[in-house]
Amino acid sequence: MLTPRSTLTRRIVAALDASPSRIPVLVGGCGSGRTTLLQQLRERLGRTSAQSIDVERTATTPERFLRAVAATAPFPVSEGAPAGARAAFDATLAFFARARTAAGEPATFLLDEFLELRTFESFPGLRRVLHEFVDSLASSGNRFVLTSRYSARTVRLLRDGSSRFEVLHVPALTAEDTLDILGPVPLPEAQDGEFVARTVQALTDGRPVYVQALADELVAMREHGVGGEAGPGGPGIDDPIGALAALLAPGGRLARQCGFCYELRLHRARGYGALKAILEILAEEEGLTLTEISHRLQRTPGSTKDYLSWLEDVDLVASRQKRYSYTDPLLRVWVRLHCRASAPSDDDLAREVHRYALPRLPQQREPALVMATAGGGPSEEERKAWGIIEID
Repeated sequence: MLTPRSTLTRRIVAALDASPSRIPVLVGGCGSGRTTLLQQLRERLGRTSAQSIDVERTATTPERFLRAVAATAPFPVSEGAPAGARAAFDATLAFFARARTAAGEPATFLLDEFLELRTFESFPGLRRVLHEFVDSLASSGNRFVLTSRYSARTVRLLRDGSSRFEVLHVPALTAEDTLDILGPVPLPEAQDGEFVARTVQALTDGRPVYVQALADELVAMREHGVGGEAGPGGPGIDDPIGALAALLAPGGRLARQCGFCYELRLHRARGYGALKAILEILAEEEGLTLTEISHRLQRTPGSTKDYLSWLEDVDLVASRQKRYSYTDPLLRVWVRLHCRASAPSDDDLAREVHRYALPRLPQQREPALVMATAGGGPSEEERKAWGIIEID
């Protein structure tokens, strides 16, 4: 059976095999699996005909980047080290454009996080690095696959570029994909694996890094004899919710992952402090308009619009019908829990995880049956609210 991810891989290979070849650009959020797909593609193409380059880790200075590329290239590299940032960057572009395999065939380059080349724009004579880079690739006879975690920036950069570029959004994992990852998780006989997989997929928004973390936590819980029993509303629902609460606790795996993504994106944007304030406002209530946000931020609508555009630029928020929300719903839970003066208590964890999880469950459950293992429980007001939630 074809899954969205296998279909994506086929589209990438078809783009590379086209004449002239197209340039697939994979975009997806933190932990969406872009790098994994790139690694799988390299193994499929062969290490002698494709070079994989982690731009984020090697884009320091143009000279050092050129040396890093040359050191791992499976293709012949011209001798000599150009002096100066401009000359080194030109030499890198020339290598990408003209390199050939040992058999004289076009080379393939897989560049992970290619937008990090923007780092070079702080050097003299390099003010339009990204535009020069995409123009050079578009005119080359070689083959390229690019990735980026910044969807908005990628689309804006390529909007008026060559038709060779093909932006592909990495799809979320399906319930079937999630079931494959959960395969090793030991479940009691009373629990239905498909139902647990659909629950995990819904709670993680289908993001591979979240799914894997939840799967590993479920294994750990089972090995230590922790987990809920099957109830009349469906089997095994306590386990994923309890696992999610544990992972979002201070020091938990998802707490660290969300914190990394939060800081990384904010540091790539402008207006650090004000942006954090807006994220806290949207953590309290999503779907707010520009006017509502500016009022709560106590800033003018003009300056608030700039702040929101900077958050959109790094894909932390998205606007739908002029109302703003998080692009990653689990990151919103993390902000509610951890962007505060003190660490969250067990009661805080239980309350916030339940508030997030219950509307996403694959079938309706009584709130009393899905208490997280983190401890604590919902308030009386929340119990009444949950009683009228309809879950498909």
